[in-house]
Order: sequence, then structure tokens, then C-alpha cells
Amino acid sequence: MVRGCLGNLVEWYDWFVYASFSIYFAAGFFPEGNLTAQLLSTAVVFAVGFLMRPLGGWLLGLYADKFGRRAALTLSVTLMSFGSPAIALTPGYSSIGILAPVILVVARLAQGLSVGGEFGSSATYLSEIATPRRRGFYSSFQYVSITVGQLSALLVMIVMQSLLTEAQMYAWGWRVPFVLGAIAGLVVMYLRRTMVESEHFQRSATTGPPSRGGLRVLLREHRRQVLAVLGLAIGGTVAFYTFTSYLQKYMVNTAGIPKPTASLIGFAALFLFIFMQPSPAPFPTAGAAARSCSASPSAAWC
Repeated sequence: MVRGCLGNLVEWYDWFVYASFSIYFAAGFFPEGNLTAQLLSTAVVFAVGFLMRPLGGWLLGLYADKFGRRAALTLSVTLMSFGSPAIALTPGYSSIGILAPVILVVARLAQGLSVGGEFGSSATYLSEIATPRRRGFYSSFQYVSITVGQLSALLVMIVMQSLLTEAQMYAWGWRVPFVLGAIAGLVVMYLRRTMVESEHFQRSATTGPPSRGGLRVLLREHRRQVLAVLGLAIGGTVAFYTFTSYLQKYMVNTAGIPKPTASLIGFAALFLFIFMQPSPAPFPTAGAAARSCSASPSAAWC
């Protein structure tokens, strides 16, 4: 579980480093203008990464079903590790012109594919390695690791804001967290190559997975369920990114709050958010469930 979550942590650290440090590198990747226009430009590139996430989930899901969860999780962190040094080493718009935002977009496309594949593959892996009564508990640590990844990005920002001047942060300081992410990605890549494959996949590799018909059948025969999941995902995602990504820009650019103070506010909110994620209460055993349902038919597991 630790190895599955550790890779997820590093992936989302890289994903949120872009969102957190865009207040510093936005001016370097885009033509001169006011800060709002430059921040909007970085937000558009951030959105491009989101467009790739469903594709990444689908492609790496197929890869995971064929070659294993471990192979898919290793591939996802490899893609993310490619994007971080590409952003860190790219010269600014003043040096290479339009190539700067083009490289930024390509790197974010790779990271979008990576995060999309990581999300589904890690959730599957965590649920498959768990005991039947602890699947919800194990799976809940996926969001814990996502939040810890963002906390790590904010912690790096807080430390750098205390050590460097604002001019240094704009000039080169923003590149440091991307380099750290690339190094961490290489470490996790090695750890994931030695992680244990889930027994569920090993059994399906021997007996052959049941035929499910693929994406076309899913969309044709289970349309209502797909729309329900999309609606749930959209609601939670909009709320999450509003307070984790947009709020920082609002505090700095609109409310005029100093950047270090905005970082501390975001860190405190996310730190509290972590403890809301784990779901420790397991479902009861079959016998206990039968006794509970006879006494209280409205119980959730009945």
C-alpha cells in the first residue's frame, strides 16, 4: 500500500507544483503583459492536462489489464518524470519565443496522460491488495496521498519563499521544485519495479479475465451509470480545485494577500483536509450483517 501511495504522492506533487508555482513562472513562458493575462495563460495549459486525463485513464487501464498493475503504475510515474525536467530546463519566452509555451504544453500533455493513468491504476491496485472488509479503508489512502503530494509542493514553496528573495523566485527558484519532482520520480520508478503484483491480477492472468465488452459496450449499455459517475466526479473535482488551485491565485492577484501568507493558508486547509479522507469503519461480516439487518433494515449495507 505504501509503494502504491508513494508513487501517487509523487505524481500529484508534480501535478500541483505547476499550479502552485505558476504565480512565479507565468511571466517567463508567455509574452509580456499584465499578471492576470499571464496567469490565465498558464491556467489554459493546466486545463489542457485535464483533457488528457480521461485518455490516460483509458490507455493505461488497458495496459494494466494486459501487463499488470505494477507495469502500468511504473509507466505512469515514468511519464510524469519526463514532464518535470522538461518544464524545469526550458528557457523562457524571451530566449526561445513561441517554443517556450509549446514545450510547456507538450510536457503537460504527458503529465495529463500520466495522472489519468495513475488515478485509475492506483485505485484498482489498492482495492485489489486489500482484504475484503478493508477495501474502502485502503482505497481512501489514494486521496490521502494526493493531498500529501500537494502539501509537499506547498511545503517546498514555503521553504523557498523563506530562503530566496522574490526576484530569485521569479528568475530561477521556481525551477527547483520541478527538478526535485524528477528526482523523486526516478526513485519511485525503481520502487515500483519491485512492488508486489496484486493477487487478483495474477489469478486473472492465469484463468483469463472475464469479457466485459470494452468501452463501446460500457457507453451503450450502462449510460446512466456512466453519467452518474461523471456528475459525482465533476462536483468533487470542481470543489477541490477551487480551493486548492484557484484560491491561491485569487488571494495573491485579487485580494492582495502576500504570496507567503497565501501559501500558509493553503497548507493549513490541506492539512485539515487529509484527516477527512480515511474511511476506517469496515462493513460487517456476513453473519453480523444479517443480525444487523434484522434489527435495523435501513442500515447502509442492507
